[in-house]
Parts: sequence; C-alpha cells; structure tokens
Amino acid sequence: MTPSTRRTGRTPAIALLAAAALALTACAPGSSAPPAPASQAPSAVRTDAAALGDVTLTVWDQEVRGGQAAQMKQLNDAFQAKYPNIKLNRVSRSFDDLNTTLRLALSGNEPPDVVEANNGRSSMGAFVKAGQLLPLDAYADAYGWKQRYPESVLRYSRYSADGKSFGEGNLYGLPQVGEVVGVFYNKAKLTKLGLQPPKTWADFETALGTAKTAGEVPLQLGNLDKWPAIHVFGTVQGRHVPAEQISALAFGRKGASWTTPENTAAAEQLVGWVGKGYFAKGFNGQGYDPSWQAFGKGEGVFLIAGTWLLADLEKALGDDLGFMLPPGVSADAAPVATGGTGLPFAITAKSPNPDAAAAYVNFITSADAMKVLTSTGNLPVAETGEQSVQAGPQQDVFTAFGTVTGKDGLVPYLDYATPTFADTLGAALQDLLAEKATPQEFLATLEKDYKTFTESN
Repeated sequence: MTPSTRRTGRTPAIALLAAAALALTACAPGSSAPPAPASQAPSAVRTDAAALGDVTLTVWDQEVRGGQAAQMKQLNDAFQAKYPNIKLNRVSRSFDDLNTTLRLALSGNEPPDVVEANNGRSSMGAFVKAGQLLPLDAYADAYGWKQRYPESVLRYSRYSADGKSFGEGNLYGLPQVGEVVGVFYNKAKLTKLGLQPPKTWADFETALGTAKTAGEVPLQLGNLDKWPAIHVFGTVQGRHVPAEQISALAFGRKGASWTTPENTAAAEQLVGWVGKGYFAKGFNGQGYDPSWQAFGKGEGVFLIAGTWLLADLEKALGDDLGFMLPPGVSADAAPVATGGTGLPFAITAKSPNPDAAAAYVNFITSADAMKVLTSTGNLPVAETGEQSVQAGPQQDVFTAFGTVTGKDGLVPYLDYATPTFADTLGAALQDLLAEKATPQEFLATLEKDYKTFTESN
C-alpha cells in the first residue's frame, strides 16, 4: 500500500499551505498529587505543566512530510516557549521506520515518553496487550478530551486492557488529524453532462449511467494494489448496511457476520457496476497512483477516495474539483462514511514523566493546535467545522469531515477487523470484481477469516 500514516496507505496530511504563529492556551490547573507508578493508570494527575520541574520528554513521531512536519515544528516550538522547564527531544521517523523500530523500543527499559502508534490490532493492540502503553482516561477527564473529541473519533484509540477488544474500553491515544473516504467529482464534466452533484445514492447511480452513455469513465478506480477497492466496497456497503453493523464488523466484534442479506446486496451492487462498464477497462490491473492521477488529468467523472488526495487533486483540477460525502439513500439520511484518524499520540507505560507527557499531548491536540493544523494544510480531527478555510475543495473536505464526525457517522476501515483481514478482503475483492467469485463466495471468504479470529480472540 502507499506510504502513509497508517498501515493501509492513507495520508491524512494535505499539503503545506501557509505558516502561522499562534499563541497556545495554557494547561488548566490541576491536582498537585504525585504521579502514580508509570505501569498503571494514574488515579490523580497533575495538569500544571509549569510546576513539574525540569523534565526532558522524548517524542517519537512520523510527521515528516510537508504540512505534517510544519505543524509539528510550530507546535513544539510553541510548547517549549510556553513551558521552558520541559525540553523536547524529538525523534522524527518515516512511517515504515517508526513501525520497524517502535516495537523494539517499547520493550526496552528506556522507551520514548510519547509515541505515535498505529491504531490497528497488530500495533496499538499488541502494545496494550503487552502493557506497554498507559491508559489515558484520567487525563481525558482532567483535560476535557471527551468533550473536545466526539466518541466516533475516540473509539479509534480505545482497547480493552487485554488488547482483545478494539473500539471500546480504555483510551490509549489522541490523534491530531482526520481522514474520510468520500466522492471526488469533476465539476466541469458534471456541467457538460447536465448533472448536479448527486443528493441521493440513486442520483449517484443515475449519474454513473449518464456518464457511461456519454463515453466518459464514470468511476475511476485502480485496484492493482488490492486495498483501493476496500474503500469503494465500504462506501457501497454504507448505503445497504446499518452503520452500527459495519462498526461491529470492522472492530472485530464476536457475533457479527458478513454473510447477511445487506452485505450481499452491497456486493451485488458493486460487481454490478463492473457489468455496466462503470469502471475503466483493466481497472483491476491498474495501480492506485496512476488511477487517481488519471482522474486529475480529466479521465473520469467520479473518484471514491480519501481526503489525503486533496492537495494533489486540487493542484491538478483547480476549481473543477469537488468533494462530498457519499450520498445516502435519501437526501435527509444520516451521513455514513468510512474514515478514521492519523496515528494517535500515546504515552508509554514506562515513561517517568506521564504528567508532562499528557500536558504535551493536550497541547498539540488543543483547539488552538487545530488552527495550526489548518494553517499548515492538514485536516484537524477536532474543531473541524469551526476552522476558517478558503471556499473550494478544502472547505468541502472540512465541512464533510465535521458533519460526519459531528453526527457519529464515521465508520471504521474494514481491514481493522482481524490481523489478517486487509490481505483477505483485498484479494477477495479482486476476485469479486474480476467476476471469479460470486457475491456469496466473496462473503464466505470474509466470514471464514472473521470467525476464525473472533471465536479464538
């Protein structure tokens, strides 16, 4: 999968747009009680960072690109200016390098204090199970994180203490950036076809048919890498399957099932698009990057993809680019879209300075920090709808993410379901879209992987 902040290839940073120097608010005063042992959740916390004495915090992150690097440098500089008693020792690594070295670092005697840990079962889940991350619920209460972040976002960093249950239980991290899979569209092509952005799912299907009749590529897709079709199927699934059922499947809940009439309808609709010629010929053998790049060159009316493509597509299409949440079955249907967060910032269980670490995490995820993220071209995961951005595609993205998170319509990436589900689902979708497997056979393959994991977990 493509380079990313997540194992599935999603890059939530958009692009470096501008720099802004903002004064960040001070941490709220709190208890003066000493910290609890680092290996357990603190029963009392200190939130007055200036009163913690001289502290050095080692922070590992993967914010190395453009706007990602810019926002981190700006926030770190502001934090150290506000709290000169806390020195930051920042270690910035690429996503792949961080993944490779973090597991070893956390098992050592002197791990970093703050780390960005991949949300998935193979990373954060494994670290929680090994007792290597600190539960943050006491800090969430002290700093008001549960009011700052909707639960639809916080659940991406929740695990049971044994690491078995994902999406519920203790809070182990806090992200800065968000991401959502929606529908990019070419405004000029819609105008040429006499169409408006679709308001319902039926309108969307009608638009696909109109585009096909006019000789256009209705829906751009390159599925050589296998995972891109996961986003397309997840979008179709959200029009047929209730959001709570999708969440149960994606978080690997025992008792959920893939072999349902609703999932069958979703699979049938997706493969039906192949028969109707809504994808370009050879799409299963085309790479992800060539596909979205072709859309940027004007090949295709619609593209189902994530917000991490915004900067590149806006650069290519300019004012002709539009973005919207996947339309519902009716114009007033509650929004449902696949999405998630960037890597959450977590505190390691062996950190000798958990209060200072929590103050740092609070600082880089505060309301004012969200303004810095916006000014550096990122998509803030909180306070999204309150940001001031220029009208156009970026505003479309901010509005969409703010709407879907505010109404608890964000459903998890399907590859979260089991440790092996990304490979299973990606391969099964290739077979389905190549019409080598029926919708029923496709879902049976998913059910086998899913049940094997959930019944033994």
